[in-house]
Amino acid sequence: MNLSYTLGIEQDVKNTIVPISKMRGLVEERVIIKDAGPGVYNINPNVSDIPDKYKVSGPDGLELLVLGSIEEPSTGCLCPENALIRTLLYNLFVKRNEVIIVDFEAGLEHLGRGTAKGIDVMLVITEPSQKSLDISNKILDLCKKLGIVNIFLIVNKVIDDSQIEEINSRIESWNVPLYHVIPSDPEIGKADLMGVSPIDHDPDSPAMQSIKRLYLKLKELKEHVFDI
Repeated sequence: MNLSYTLGIEQDVKNTIVPISKMRGLVEERVIIKDAGPGVYNINPNVSDIPDKYKVSGPDGLELLVLGSIEEPSTGCLCPENALIRTLLYNLFVKRNEVIIVDFEAGLEHLGRGTAKGIDVMLVITEPSQKSLDISNKILDLCKKLGIVNIFLIVNKVIDDSQIEEINSRIESWNVPLYHVIPSDPEIGKADLMGVSPIDHDPDSPAMQSIKRLYLKLKELKEHVFDI
């Protein structure tokens, strides 16, 4: 929901954004089956027009579609909002010839709801802490069960090489190598506090330079592994 700040989207454009999950009329139109009774939904709604209709434009050719989160408790995987979002994501992944980057919420819920099916590459972002590594290990396991083949571990906010050594020793049995390291960088925090894109705030900061290298690695992977 806050990705627009990181991408540097203009404030007047941000003000127009309504997450798809908050569009009650759209959800009811596409998912709710009238007169079918409570709990009966269309699990394969028409979503092909949604991305182009509700996306907003950002710098450098980026286009942002804010899906939102499922906030009602105990709704499970069959809630109408999730049925719409899950189908929408699958449509984006499979039916459109575009590079789609999805910023999932932290944690396991999106994997349990099946909203990660059909992706080519999963980047699991961890921090150098026991709690973060435990969650990442569970995410990796769920990704494998979903049939995701290309899973890469990235560690963020690294202070020194000793942390990298410790992480490498802990993940030795995971069968998922440490793909990339992003250093701890106070300039990222400053940019976030000001509500501006880190690349606009300081494109040469250590973290931004590392993220650029990660971009180049992923670009090469796309061109040579997926040939798209």
